[in-house]
Amino acid sequence: MAQPTALSRKKQQKQAETLTKLAKHFNRYEVDCLMKLFNTLISTPSERRIGNGLDRNTFRNILHNTFGMTDDMIMDRVFRAFDRDNDGYVNVREWIEGLSVFLRGTLDEKIKYCFDVFDLNGDGHVSREEMFHMLKTSLIKQPSEEDPDEGVKDLVEIALKKMDYDHDNKVSYADFEKAVKDENLLLEAFGPCLPDSKTALAFEDQAFKKTKEH
Repeated sequence: MAQPTALSRKKQQKQAETLTKLAKHFNRYEVDCLMKLFNTLISTPSERRIGNGLDRNTFRNILHNTFGMTDDMIMDRVFRAFDRDNDGYVNVREWIEGLSVFLRGTLDEKIKYCFDVFDLNGDGHVSREEMFHMLKTSLIKQPSEEDPDEGVKDLVEIALKKMDYDHDNKVSYADFEKAVKDENLLLEAFGPCLPDSKTALAFEDQAFKKTKEH
């Protein structure tokens, strides 16, 4: 593999400095590690020919294999939350800014991120239909249930009762924020879209120690 030229090294250093300012929860060393990890992930044969970043499938594989996510709809939404410019790829900036919130975000940042994941059509509200779709895919079907949809509908009503403060039959960002601040467990009410602390720590250990050894 060709050694990076002084010019490209300088460019990388400049990019790392910029990204360290943008991703306020990572220090410069951690940003360097995440940039290296990103470059490793996009140097797989399927990614190399594209060069724009991580495509949906590669990103979903990371969510599944590294963070234990299994819900297709939620993984798709997490990809969209990371892919801020909607070009179908997660570039290095989106990767580091996204991970900053995903792994270490404040409660406010996580509320915004989870709401974006749950607002399927991006209209600023989580509607009854959206809740139904998400809860239906994340619940395990019980074979004894005659109509599993009825159980999902009941859950939607419970969620609305708890979160719909202005009684307009949908959950706005303000509703969601108030509900989660009152009861933090509601943050992932419609599906697991954040890593648990054990998985997050394992990822950080691997990402940030790997380069120390070289």
